[in-house]
This record gives sequence, C-alpha cells and structure tokens, in this order.
Amino acid sequence: MDLPHETVLILDFGSQYVQLIARRVREQHVYSEIVPHTITAAAIRKRAPKGLIFSGGPASVYTKDAPRCDPDILRLGIPILGICYGMQLGATLLGGQVKSAPAREFGRTTLHILRHEKLLADLPGEMTVWNSHGDQVDGISEDFIPIARTATCPVAAVKHRTTPFYGVQFHPEVSHTPQGPALLANFLTTICQCRGDWRIRAFIDATEADIRKKVGRAHVVCGLSGGVDSSVVAMLCHRAIGKQLHCIFVDNGLLRLNEAQSVEKTFRDHFKMDLIVADARQLFLDRLRDVVDPEKKRKIIGHAFVEVFREKARAIPGARFLAQGTLYPDVIESRSPTGAPSATIKTHHNVGGLPAELGFDLVEPLRELFKDEVRQIGLELGMPEDMVWRQPFPGPGLAVRICGEVTAQRLDILRKADAVVLDEIRKADLYRKLGQSFAVLVPVKSVGVMGDERTHENVLAVRAVETVDYMTADWARLPYDVLARISNRVINEVRGVNRVVYDISSKPPSTIEWE
Repeated sequence: MDLPHETVLILDFGSQYVQLIARRVREQHVYSEIVPHTITAAAIRKRAPKGLIFSGGPASVYTKDAPRCDPDILRLGIPILGICYGMQLGATLLGGQVKSAPAREFGRTTLHILRHEKLLADLPGEMTVWNSHGDQVDGISEDFIPIARTATCPVAAVKHRTTPFYGVQFHPEVSHTPQGPALLANFLTTICQCRGDWRIRAFIDATEADIRKKVGRAHVVCGLSGGVDSSVVAMLCHRAIGKQLHCIFVDNGLLRLNEAQSVEKTFRDHFKMDLIVADARQLFLDRLRDVVDPEKKRKIIGHAFVEVFREKARAIPGARFLAQGTLYPDVIESRSPTGAPSATIKTHHNVGGLPAELGFDLVEPLRELFKDEVRQIGLELGMPEDMVWRQPFPGPGLAVRICGEVTAQRLDILRKADAVVLDEIRKADLYRKLGQSFAVLVPVKSVGVMGDERTHENVLAVRAVETVDYMTADWARLPYDVLARISNRVINEVRGVNRVVYDISSKPPSTIEWE
C-alpha cells in the first residue's frame, strides 16, 4: 500500500521485544516496519527510511555464528539506534570491542547520564532502566562518546562522533523503562527529523482506496466470526465496495451464548451488510462425536469449517477475492529468523485458516497493523465498543474449553456458565483489564449437596489472566467477592454444575486455554 508516511525500519536480530519496539515507534505517530537483519544497504536505500533501529538479540557478537548486518548500512548516513545487541553490533562494526561483562545486568537498574546529547535531551540525570544482557561494550575508540553509565556498565549509552549511530545497552521499549518513550521520541523527532504523520484516519482512507483499486468490479467474500479482526476487515471492505462484499458467518454451534444472534443483528441489521449465515451446528456435533483428543478436535473443526465456507463462497456470483484479517504479527511470525519464508505459516483464527485451493485472491487490509491499531480503526468506524474490545476467542470455540467429548448437553452447560463468568467480570469493571476470562468444563464430577439431596455433577473451572502479548500470562488476582458471586450464580443458575474452582496457573508453564 502506497501511504504518504515516513518510515523507520527495525532490523530484527532475534529480540523477544522486536514487535514491542515497532509498536512503541508507532505510538509516536511514526510508521515502523520490521525487516530481517539480512536486508542489504541497497534495499534500505531504496526504501529511504528516516531512521533505523537495530534490535536486541540473544547472541553474542563475538561468536562465530552471531547475526550480522551489511556493514554498508552504517555508511548510508541514516540515523541508527542500536538497542542492547544492536548497540554491541554497531559498536563492533565501527571499531569498538565487546566482551562478556564482569557483572551481568538483568532487570531494573539506575542509569546515570554523563552528557545530555540529543538522544538523552530533557531526561533526568538519573533514571530507572531495564537491562537484559551478559555482554557489554568494553573498549571504544576516540570516535565514540560515552553518554550514560550504570554502576557495572561504564558504557551504557554511546554516540559516534561522525556516523549518526547511537546505542543504548538497556531496553527503552519496555514499560519497565519509564523514560523510554521520551528517549524514543528524541531519536525519532530530534535525530531522525520525523514529522509524525502516521495516523489511523489516513490509513483508513488509503486502505479503502486500495481495496477499490484492487477489487475493481469483482466481488469479495469475507469470513466473519464476530471477532474484532474479521469485523474490522468487513467494515473496511463494506465502506470501500458496498454491495460487492459478501460476508459468510459459519454457525458451528460452538459459540458463546447468543453470539450468532449478535453478529446478525450488528452486521445485517445495523450495518446493512450482505450476511450469509451457514447453520452447521449439527454437522459439527456429528463430526465431534466421541472425540476427546484436543488436536483431533481442532483438525475436525478446521476441515468442517472450510467445507461449509467453500460451499457458500462458491455459490456467490463474481466472487474473486477473499478478505481476511491477517495482522502484522502474523506476517512477522511467518518468517524464519533469517528472513526467508517459513515452511509453516500461522493459521488465522478469524477465517479458520482457509487454504489456498479455494481459488480466491487475498485482500488483507490489516496486514500492516498491530492489534491495538485494529481496535482504534474499529472505534473510528463506529463499531460497538463491546465488539471492539472483545477478548480473544479460540477458532475452535467452546470445543477446546470442554475437556473431553463435546455434546449438545455439555455445550449448553458451558455456554450458560461462561455467560455468568463474563457478566460478573463486566459488572466488576474488570473485563478490559484482563487479557482473557472464561469458563472451562472439566471432565470430572464431584459429590455435592443441594437441599437435602446428594448430587454428583460437573466441575467448572474459571480462568482469568493478565497479559500484554499473550506469549506470557499471569493468572489474575480476582477479588474474592467476585469469585464468590461467580461460584454462587453458576451453582444456582446452571443445572449440572455443583462445584467451581479457580485456575491459578501462569503461562508458561501452562497455556491460557486448557486445550
């Protein structure tokens, strides 16, 4: 997409924080893109970025197989910010030395600013930063100027005298470095001279124009799940091409309470889209009969989804394109560490991983965006807030929140119990603060007493986690009174449950979902 914005390229050397760096740059209204560290100087020159960032990484620059970049990149005259490994690599390529540190730094430490150069302008003389390194720059020539230190790292930030290279040993992109946004702003605005013209509104206008140009008079099929990604894709396409868009919603019977009706009401009744609802509830139940292995469940559900979707899509006259909600992290994760195409491409939950043999050309209007930017677009387009801020829901639906066989009766129990959990979470004003919160039906029955009678019924587990990136997650410390209300309501309102437990496992070692 040809957008009139400035760009900062981030060379990825294997950092776990590389996506976070890109997001932090975009928060400064500067468009950022992650590229492999193998990119050539010629390719960068062609892109004409305003600045470059070398990410961190787990390697040591002095080892044989350490990732390197094209050394000519440092001769382009483009401002560069090296972070952790990126600083060490830049220093090495410019004549410095890196050695194993006598005292490794992991976690918070105090940074002492030696010189308030442009990168550190208007920052306090001492500030808390987050470190994660075992190596450090040990020797620098007169071409370098140390501009900050810590108690154990004498060169914690550096500037080159003639090459526009700056390096920091700490991580300004993480929330544990409170002044990190200010430092990045100094690099982007003062050093790179970025205007900060990356705006969601401009992206929406350009994207709609791009969809119209690509599609022409052909028709587009969109797999709509009701999740934020596919919903925003549908909204953008609908605004761009109107009646040429046809949304297909597959009701697999594995959805939450009243979810299918909500999708129909929102998109067909409110936004006036052409919405085709495929009622495949019985088909999915039949295919899942007697299946307890979670991986088999996923495969069965995926294949059935494609089968139903293909049948509906091929019946649409003039349909040549498939719109799906591929996000920028999906694009990044489909690459290998060297930048070559990966053999295994991530499946996109919003369309069930529709295969290429469907015969459609792809329309992926969100492939440059992170999740928080997608939510901003949804709000800008007037989508209901509860849909925009909807917590992630697994592609296989409630089937992977029922441990054991999936039956109509067990789905009914879980659906009602899950609705109680979410209702109490929302009432406590906790929904937006949690990464995910849901109920799981455990394949265990327990003895209970209701009235004067003995019961032998199902156990329900409640799961709530706090997370930023969903790669790691900590179990949420829900208030006891919230847990008490959830337990009391589930046991009293949902027939078939007589015990509620709370999951206090973090990821890792556990996963967020149970299956």
